Amino acid sequence: MAKDMTLMWGSGSPPCWKVLIALEEKNLQGYNSVLLSFEKGEHKSQQVLDINPRGQLPSFKHGDRILNESYGVCSYLESQFKNQGNKLIPECGAEQARMYQRMYEGQTLAQKMADVIYYNWKVPEGERHDSAVKRNREALIAELKIWEEYLKKGPGPYLAGKDFTLADVTVYPSIAYLFRFGLCEKRHPKVAEYYNSLKSRPSIKATWPPTWLESPQGQDLLKDI
Repeated sequence: MAKDMTLMWGSGSPPCWKVLIALEEKNLQGYNSVLLSFEKGEHKSQQVLDINPRGQLPSFKHGDRILNESYGVCSYLESQFKNQGNKLIPECGAEQARMYQRMYEGQTLAQKMADVIYYNWKVPEGERHDSAVKRNREALIAELKIWEEYLKKGPGPYLAGKDFTLADVTVYPSIAYLFRFGLCEKRHPKVAEYYNSLKSRPSIKATWPPTWLESPQGQDLLKDI
């Protein structure tokens, strides 16, 4: 089954990492893994464009089926291989509802994170404003407070409850990315506890970004958040 799959991905990318974790959780090792370099522009190569006209990663193909959105790939893998590997959608209705809520809320967290981390990269120098930087940082702080409360009050230890689900598959990479950029663990103790508790999970440990392993020291852009 996995031999019919091809995943083109980039190291450190949260969307790519989600798919890598999902494949591990479903015991779908043995797929064709194509690691590409963002720095070299390999995500814009013809190899990628042939299945993803936007030239973005991840780009995923299973037989003649193409999925290029990370949430879609993760959901597809769970749907197609529900009886293989770890079950990622809980049976309990309450946990399932919480899973979907946290899973898609993760997109808001990822966007607010990107608004801070990539501001200088996305916005031309002449169009940058200190007020926008301040507003983006305040929005990320407010968003992190929401997740801190979820983890403090939730039935835990995972985002949807007692089981590791698609919510964790899709949100954990963004949380790890925040700490990679220097998020202060003392200011966000529950988020930090969640982050550290899952580092040793086999699917996460096996897919830890190779560039992070090569250079364990991250950046300090978020140290004051």
